[in-house]
Amino acid sequence: MELTDRSAAWREELRKAMKNKERTEITRVKMNELDGEYRSHNYEEVNQGLNKDQALLEAKRCLDCPNPSCVTGCPVSINIPSFIKNIERGAFLEAAQVLKMTSALPAVCGRVCPQERQCESQCIHLKMGKKAVAIGYLERFAADYERESGSISIPEIATPNGIKIGVVGSGPSGLSFAGDMAKKGYDVTVFEALHEIGGVLKYGIPEFRLPNFIVDVEIGNLEKMGVKFIKDCIVGKTISFEDLKEQGFKGLFVASGAGLPNFMGIKGENLIGIMSSNEYLTRINLMGAAKDQFDTPMLKGKRVAVIGGGNTAMDSVRTAKRLGAELAMIVYRRSEEEMPARIEEVKHAKEEGIEFRTLHNPIEYYGDEKGRVKQMLLQKMELGEADASGRRKPVAIEGATELIDVDTVIVSVGVSPNPLIPNSIPGLEVSKKGTIIVNDNLQSAIPMIFAGGDIVRGGATVILAMGDGRKAAASMDEFLKKK
Repeated sequence: MELTDRSAAWREELRKAMKNKERTEITRVKMNELDGEYRSHNYEEVNQGLNKDQALLEAKRCLDCPNPSCVTGCPVSINIPSFIKNIERGAFLEAAQVLKMTSALPAVCGRVCPQERQCESQCIHLKMGKKAVAIGYLERFAADYERESGSISIPEIATPNGIKIGVVGSGPSGLSFAGDMAKKGYDVTVFEALHEIGGVLKYGIPEFRLPNFIVDVEIGNLEKMGVKFIKDCIVGKTISFEDLKEQGFKGLFVASGAGLPNFMGIKGENLIGIMSSNEYLTRINLMGAAKDQFDTPMLKGKRVAVIGGGNTAMDSVRTAKRLGAELAMIVYRRSEEEMPARIEEVKHAKEEGIEFRTLHNPIEYYGDEKGRVKQMLLQKMELGEADASGRRKPVAIEGATELIDVDTVIVSVGVSPNPLIPNSIPGLEVSKKGTIIVNDNLQSAIPMIFAGGDIVRGGATVILAMGDGRKAAASMDEFLKKK
């Protein structure tokens, strides 16, 4: 195809136009951002995107490698050099088309994917001691340009085959699967338990990081491709697996996520004012608790502690700051180096005045006479030998504790799979952790049911969940063609 053919005349001309040494000398672009103090009081998107000149210059840094290692680092196998080279020649709409060949959510991925640990970590620039090409920034640029132009493209759709496929959950894995199956000509229906489509993209990620309208545009694209969405429908309660089979569904992809929050099981954890990050973010992001026109109740603490060091913890503590917290702090049992959160998220949090108490771990909470949390006892930690995660294990320093005044605590120490689907479909094999057991093709013990994302992984990134969706679509298509 002309847009992706490395040997196309236009592409060869681009490579000749500039020597590789000149390309590597270009300084990596910096993302345009809102001021830290300003943004810490509102929900405007922090990253403002690149302008045309920045995108054109950054695209020139790509060396258009004959064997691009960046593609192997992408869980959905985006043809990265092709979309970047289209940007370099000013063909921004064509760049967006290349992205959509493999990604159902390019504007989302360009914002929230940890590119620094995936595609960008494989960039050849790093081997030369240079900074990686800003692949994520360029992905966002192309997707945003297409949306703003009003010329939104739809990928090529195969002739409809009339085969009905169901999808449980409208998060990144379910949406990615639905998009790929629609391209293959299947009749796809997505069942969402909540009143909004988008899953964790809507309830878990704040608008200052991923605006809801961006998610809605991506969902609208899927609808134009023929995907149907049914909200307020809980598979396993509202409708059963047997009901779906009776309605003629020939395949089911379970992407119900990991919506069950984990707690630490320490004394005082049931006090008023202590909640999971899932509940906290859902009330605000999905149920409008931060907006005056909504009646959703929400505790807006003045001294807020968020327990954990992942992206969800960063989202929670930065949200607390925006809700008026005078002190918003991260409490994390390891050092900052071990934090799983994106470097960008940590940087943004610090710029917004978030306090970091690393090498601390809560061991008890104390309440007032009304049962609301008022203090937490922190155990000071030090790092020992590496554990199974590859990170150094936190070890308590005997006798070293600290008492801190707090009025709200948000626990963000991981999630477990939603147990509803595994419990409602007899015959599914489930692990001790509650994840659905699948084979290498993401097929479950019930042949027509495939599963992916957090319900299989137990908690992962948006892009890994999307990668599962793509893989499951290819596997299910192959399975159904053999029947």
